Amino acid sequence: MRRKFVSSVRNGSTFYLAIVAAVYALALNGCGKNGDDTAGPHYRAELARTSNGVAHVRANDFSSLGYGMAYAYAQDNVCMFADSLLTARGERSQFFGPNLPATRTANGEYGAASDFMDLNNQDSDFFFKGYLDIEQIKAGYAAASENARKLLEGYAAGYNRYLRDYAGRYPAACNNAKWVRPITLEDMYLVLAEKALHASGEVFAKEIVAGARDDPAKFPAAPRQVDKPDTSLIRARLARLTGELGSNGLALGKDVTASGRGILLGNPHYPWTSTDRFYQMHLTVPGRYDAMGVILGGIPIIVIGFNRDVAWTHTVTQAVHFTTFKLALDPGDATGTTYLFDGAKVKMSAKTVTVDSLQPDGSITKRSKTFYFSKQGAVLVMPEAGISWTTAAVHVLADANRNNTRLIDQWIGLGSAKSVLEMKAALDKTAGLPWINTVAADRSGNTMYADASVVPHVTTDKFASDCFLVPPLLMFDGSRSACAWGHDPDTPEGIFSPANGPWMMRTDYVGNSNDSYWLSNARALLTGPAPFGFSPLYGRTGVEQMLRTRIGFKQLEQVLAQRKPMQLTDLQELAFANRLYAAELVLPELLPVCAAANDSGLTPACNVLAAWDKRTNLDSRGAILFREFWNDASSIPDKWAVPLDITDPVNTPRGLNPASQAAMLAALKRAAQKMAVLKIPLDARLGDYQGETRNSVRVPMHGGIGDIDGSYNSIHMSTALGATGYNDVKWGTSYVQAVTFDENGPVAQAMLVYGQSVDPTSRYYADQVPLYSAKQWPTLPFSAEQIKADQHFEVITLSE
Repeated sequence: MRRKFVSSVRNGSTFYLAIVAAVYALALNGCGKNGDDTAGPHYRAELARTSNGVAHVRANDFSSLGYGMAYAYAQDNVCMFADSLLTARGERSQFFGPNLPATRTANGEYGAASDFMDLNNQDSDFFFKGYLDIEQIKAGYAAASENARKLLEGYAAGYNRYLRDYAGRYPAACNNAKWVRPITLEDMYLVLAEKALHASGEVFAKEIVAGARDDPAKFPAAPRQVDKPDTSLIRARLARLTGELGSNGLALGKDVTASGRGILLGNPHYPWTSTDRFYQMHLTVPGRYDAMGVILGGIPIIVIGFNRDVAWTHTVTQAVHFTTFKLALDPGDATGTTYLFDGAKVKMSAKTVTVDSLQPDGSITKRSKTFYFSKQGAVLVMPEAGISWTTAAVHVLADANRNNTRLIDQWIGLGSAKSVLEMKAALDKTAGLPWINTVAADRSGNTMYADASVVPHVTTDKFASDCFLVPPLLMFDGSRSACAWGHDPDTPEGIFSPANGPWMMRTDYVGNSNDSYWLSNARALLTGPAPFGFSPLYGRTGVEQMLRTRIGFKQLEQVLAQRKPMQLTDLQELAFANRLYAAELVLPELLPVCAAANDSGLTPACNVLAAWDKRTNLDSRGAILFREFWNDASSIPDKWAVPLDITDPVNTPRGLNPASQAAMLAALKRAAQKMAVLKIPLDARLGDYQGETRNSVRVPMHGGIGDIDGSYNSIHMSTALGATGYNDVKWGTSYVQAVTFDENGPVAQAMLVYGQSVDPTSRYYADQVPLYSAKQWPTLPFSAEQIKADQHFEVITLSE
C-alpha cells in the first residue's frame, strides 16, 4: 500500500498558493472516478483549514471524502470518538469496569455520557450488544447507495490513518490508552445505529435490559408490585427530548426579504460536552456534492448547513418514533416466550450476548444475558409504569429507528438538493430522518417546514379503536394483525411516507422551536387532512405552546408588522435579541401589585425588575433575580388570566390571574432572599455571574434558559446559582448559522460556539466562545477563492 503525506501549507503569496492549488487539482483529477485506479492511491483527499479550524475536505469520490473527513475530525476529537465507539460496540466494561457511568467531562475535556440514557457501563454494553442487530444493519446498508457505503468505508480508513500517523501523540485524555483502536466498516454502522436510537430505543434502554434474562431457561421472578403504576413516565421522558435538547429553525421567503431570496436561521440547542457535539465542515465531491455546515458526532455527512442553492436546519420533533405492544402469552409454554398472534402460536426470537468486564484486580469476567424479540420489537420491563412480564402477558417496544440505515443517504440527498422542492422530494424518497424536523430556504425565496422523521404508521382511527389499550403508554394490542403498524407505498415497512406527514411550503416564512407541526407559521396553523388530521404520533394540536416557540414567532411578526423587508442581519438580531417572554407577560401586572404591597422585603427586588430591560444580555441587570423567581413561580397553577385561544397560540395564554398574585410575590421574596444569602446584588450584571471557563479564562455568556422563561437563545448552565453565579454551559446554543444567497452562491455567517476541539491544548478549543459572547458572526468561506483568501488558510493532501 502506498502512502503519501503532504505537509501543511500556510498562507503565502498569491502566486505560491495558485501553484499549490494547481498541483492539488492535478493530483485529484488524476484519481479514478471511484478511487480504484490500481496505478494510484485508493484514497486521496485535500484537507484545508480556515479560520477557527473549519475543515474543508475535497475529493473526487465519496470514499476519499470520508477518508479526509475522518482524519480532520480525529485531529480535533480523537479521544471523544474513540470513547464513544466503546459505547456502540458494547465494550465500555472491558476497559472501564462494569459499575462506572460513561466517561464524564472533566478538566475541560470531553464527556462520553449519552444525553438520552443513564446506565452504568455494564448495562450500556448489554443494551447495545443485545438491542442492535448487526446482521440486519448490514443488510440495510447492502440496500443503501454505493455512495453511502463508500463514504463510511473511507471514514474508517481515514480514522485508522490518523491513529497510525499520531500514535503516541494523541491528546492527554487518551494517549497510549488501550481503548484507542482501529475501526471497521461495521463499527461505523454501529455508530450510526446508536445515533438513530436517540429518541426511541435509548430512551428505554434500562427497561430493555431489565427485560433480558440471565438464565434463558428460567422464567423471570414475579414482578415487583406497584400500588399505583405511573403511566405518565413515557410522556415525561419524551418531554425531556425537546425540553432539554431543543432547537430553533426559522426560514424567510421572498415575500418578506429585501433580496427576494430565502434567508435561514439555524440554532440547535445541543450538548456542549458529549459525543453529540457538532463539528464544522465543508465537503465537496466536484459535480456531485458540495455542502457546508456541521456533522454531528460520528455521522459523517453535513446534517445542518447549506449548499449553493439551499440552506437547512433541523429541530427535534414532537413526533413519537415508537409504540408499545402488549402480547398475550401461550399458557402452554412454561418459559413465557411464546405469544399468540391472530390465534397462532409464535415463538420469540432470542439473542444471547456476553459482556467482558474489567475487575479491580485487572482480570476480566464474563456475564451473559438473553434478549427476546417478537415480530413487533424487544421485550421491556417497567414495573413502575405497569409494564411487566407475567405468565399471561409481556410487553415489547416497537421502534421505527432500530434498523434505520438510511441516515447517510438522507443527508446526501438534502445536501445535494438545488431547491426546497428537491429537498422535499429527497425526504419523501428516502424517509430516513430519525427524530427531527426540517426547516429550509432556497435562493428563489421559497421556504419549507416538514416533519419527515420516521413515524410509526398508526392511523388516527386506531387510536379510537379497541386496539389502543393504554393511551399514556402508547400501548396497542399485539395479539392481532389488525392492530399492527400499517404501510405506505414506496416507503420502508411500518412508517408513514413523509409525503403523507405534516409539511408546508410558503413564500413568507416557516419556523419551529420543538413544538408540534401545528404552529409552523403564525398565520396558517397546520391541522392536517380532514376529517381526523395527522396521526397523534406526530404531536398534539390545539395546546398551549412553549414560551420559546411563542417569542420566536412574536418577535418575527413584530418586525414584519413594520413592513420593512428583512435582511440577514435582521435575523441575526432576532437570534440573539435575548428577550425574556415570561418577563414581558408577567411584570407589567405584577410590578404595580408589588409596589402596592409596601413590603420592605420586596421593594428592592421590585425596583430592580422595574429598571431591568427584560433581556438576558451581558449588561442586563435583573435577569438573575427574575430567573431565580421564575424557576419557582412558573409552577404556580392557574397563573394566566386569559386562557389559550387556539386561533392565537402565539399571544395566549397571557395576563396575570389576580388569584396567583400572592404566590408570585412570595416566590419573588424567596428569590431575593436566596441572592442575599449568596451575597449577589439583586441588580448584578448577568455577564458577571453567567460564564464559561476555558483554560482558566472565564468568558461571560448571554442568553436565558428557553422553554421555561421564553428565551429564544437558550443556554443551560452546569450549575445552579451559587456564590460565583452560573458556571459552564452544559447544553444550549451550539452551532448557529444565518444563511442567504447572492448571484455567486451562499452568503453564510456562523459559529460553533464551543469550538471544534475537545482538547484543551488545541487552538480550536476556546477560540469561538468569545465570538458568541460578543455576538460576532464569522463569515464562512465557501468558494475555492474565498477559502484560499482566508487569513488562516492551510492545506494538506492525504493519500493512501
